[in-house]
Amino acid sequence: MFLSRWLPGLANLLHYRREWFHADLQAGLSVAAIQIPIAIAYAQIVGLPPQYGLYACVLPMMVYALIGSSRQLMVGPDAATCAMIAGAVAPLAMGEPQRLAELSVIVTLLVGVMLIAAGLARAGFIASFFSRPILIGYLNGIGLSLIAGQLSKVVGFRIEGDGFILSVIDFFQRLGEIHWVTFFIGLGALGLLIWLPRRYPHLPAALTVVALFMLLVGLFGLDRFGVAILGPVPAGIPQLAWPHSNLAEMKSLLRDALGIATVSFCSAMLTARSFAARHGYAINANHEFVALGVSNLAAGMSQGFAISGADSRTAVNDMVGGKSQLVGIIAALVIALILLLFTAPMAWIPQAALGAVLLMAGWGLIDIKSLGQIRRLSRFEFWLCLLTTVGVLGLGVLPGIVFAVTLAILRLLYSIYQPTDAVLGWLPGTEGQVDIRKHKEARTVPGLVVYRFDDAILFFNADYFKMRLLEAVQGQAQPKAVLFDAEAVTSIDVSGIAALREVRDTLAAQGILFAIARARGTFLRMLVRSGMAREMEDKLLFGSVRAGIRAYRLWRNRNRRVQVAAQG
Repeated sequence: MFLSRWLPGLANLLHYRREWFHADLQAGLSVAAIQIPIAIAYAQIVGLPPQYGLYACVLPMMVYALIGSSRQLMVGPDAATCAMIAGAVAPLAMGEPQRLAELSVIVTLLVGVMLIAAGLARAGFIASFFSRPILIGYLNGIGLSLIAGQLSKVVGFRIEGDGFILSVIDFFQRLGEIHWVTFFIGLGALGLLIWLPRRYPHLPAALTVVALFMLLVGLFGLDRFGVAILGPVPAGIPQLAWPHSNLAEMKSLLRDALGIATVSFCSAMLTARSFAARHGYAINANHEFVALGVSNLAAGMSQGFAISGADSRTAVNDMVGGKSQLVGIIAALVIALILLLFTAPMAWIPQAALGAVLLMAGWGLIDIKSLGQIRRLSRFEFWLCLLTTVGVLGLGVLPGIVFAVTLAILRLLYSIYQPTDAVLGWLPGTEGQVDIRKHKEARTVPGLVVYRFDDAILFFNADYFKMRLLEAVQGQAQPKAVLFDAEAVTSIDVSGIAALREVRDTLAAQGILFAIARARGTFLRMLVRSGMAREMEDKLLFGSVRAGIRAYRLWRNRNRRVQVAAQG
């Protein structure tokens, strides 16, 4: 029970089937082939030497394989989180490589602690606040930023300028400074990265391209012609260590760590859920918080940087046919072997080839097709998506996301503030009730107004509810009673109860009876707690609209008999 709850990966491996091994071995080798060049390239986004990208793979992949609940998800360096780490630590490091590495570790450890705390606090619902348009807009912004930041590697000159727009302007102003040998290497690598997956889909394109140009540079000594190369990569497994910091740095890094943790989790969950749905099992968001958090702690303690779910490597694992979490362990062991024995040839990897890999990674984050689909479905969400992209490019990653989420929440509050409502009637040949404002031919019960409000009644829309209901009553000829259909009212607060009482008293002063149908859940509990249910003597609370109408007709007929008897 303990293993299945807290270590589902280990529990799955304890029941491992021998026939899975061949597929898992093939998938593990394929994932490692993709992970190695990408990890080296992503380390450069942060500003770290290449070995740090590999450090961020070994221990985290093993840890997630034991703790994670997804059988397909691969963890590792991610373009989005790397860009956020760079934005967090670069201003504090002030160009010192050693300090940059230490600050990256601190951020990673903070991210791990926050993710674990969020999982234990059952905060998995946070992923719901990042709607698909916001995630697409955010990834589009990160992709464009990544492309702008890597152009310098492909053209061979350093691009100056703070931010996306200034970097792009500086790039076009200095096109005359292109280093042509570097440019042709970058262009050739980019072309192969586009062509190889189409012609040979099972071939690890990134590894093939990087290895090919590494051989070309080494054989022809292209570094003598001004081609920038990766340089020596230290061999060996990193030593576990705990970095030192001060209070001022920690305050600055806490905010950035919160943003990285949120984006890292949402990105990983998006990938994990999509592949889990494809294979017919469910993902526990709260447990994934903990699993991703412990994996980030492992990355930090092994001198790596923050990691997330790696969608490209997860896709490779699934495509090759990986069956279990053993894929991650095999891939991690292969990367560890590379770190121990085969780092020397990496020195000849040209920066232009790594830049091409990162340009493709940036382009892979940009989703134009989904943007078009969103535009067809919802103009608001389309503009929200674009504003998220603009916010990420103009304000920075975390402020841009906060801006977009704030817009989405304001839109939600506005929709709750003025939800749809209806005065109900019946249309021959149509089952259930219809809105008489949309169906003029609908019939109503004479003297009875059946009113529906389609959302919660809370402090910010209680007055709107009261106004709309009274307007609906005034629009009917000689109303005798109002039946409030509360089926859609999921919740009500103190202000809502007060508004309900005011409606009842206002109608009573006009001689109009007020009743409620289909009260349930929180709404019904609040009616009971507030005493309003008792005040209405339960005679005016009905389980269905039909029961309310039937009671109204009996009440109307009884009143008519009383009036006839009084007149006689």
